Amino acid sequence: MVQDRKSTVVITGASSGVGLYAAKALVERGWYVVMACRDIAKAQLAAQSVGIPHQGSYTIMHIDLGSLESVRQFVNNFRASGNSLDALVCNAAIYMPLLKEPLRSPEGFELSVATNHLGHFLLCNLMLEDLKKSSSEPRLVILGTVTHNPDELGGKIPPRPDLGDLQGFAEGFKEPISMIDGKKFEPVKAYKDSKVCNVLTMRELHRRYHESTGIAFSSLYPGCVAETPLFRNHYPLFQKIFPLFQKYITGGYVSQELAGERVAAVVADPEYNQSGAYWSWGNRQKKDGKSFVQKVSPQARDDEKGDRTWELSAKLVGLA
Repeated sequence: MVQDRKSTVVITGASSGVGLYAAKALVERGWYVVMACRDIAKAQLAAQSVGIPHQGSYTIMHIDLGSLESVRQFVNNFRASGNSLDALVCNAAIYMPLLKEPLRSPEGFELSVATNHLGHFLLCNLMLEDLKKSSSEPRLVILGTVTHNPDELGGKIPPRPDLGDLQGFAEGFKEPISMIDGKKFEPVKAYKDSKVCNVLTMRELHRRYHESTGIAFSSLYPGCVAETPLFRNHYPLFQKIFPLFQKYITGGYVSQELAGERVAAVVADPEYNQSGAYWSWGNRQKKDGKSFVQKVSPQARDDEKGDRTWELSAKLVGLA
């Protein structure tokens, strides 16, 4: 369905968690949302369950970020729909902390880095063309996490992210390689490494394209969303205790709904039009809930590493 009156946003992983509530918040602000999801039936039920009105407010389109072919197909399908694009939110992520052996994407890459980083990297690059045509102030927003940053309390828990010299990427990132640094597979570190790549990607997009396109590129950490389906592959006991710990011990707890509101604000509100910014509400939720631009981790602000990650990622996804 073509609609040309409202601003249009694509949100990946919008069938649950922060992505779903961001979709709801943006619809309430008068945006048209393209929910880019792996499971269309699940997304349909999810949209209904949180009360997103179906008529003229959203469509669901299939994407599997773990498959580069699926990402390309999504972009073709989106363009065929005739909709314009005013914002892209890279939200989808998988986290599989209990794996003993790596899972592989159709292209043979370790699955969490393939989904969280490489799929989004390709999507961002392909959809730049669509964002450039926006008649409003286009934005591209990539979700961050405190775990990318060992300078922060939430990022100090081992294993710490470390891209090393990107040896795994340089060597093609296929069997037997499963980590960006080329070392032994660690599923939690693979997730954290992928999130460092997300921030590096945002910063490189800003450096390479902001001035020439006017697109505002940013990331955000909306707070500790302890009950998100991101933790669905963790121990059941962890799923019970972690939200309580964040609520009553650290004070870092944020509901999925509030996190979704924060994503919507970064997409739509005038005060978030700064390109290259990493927005945070801090680990301790103050009553006023004021956001600020936070310094990213030493690795994520390493421009040389950003440039090399970009070049190697482009090669892996077939853009180079």
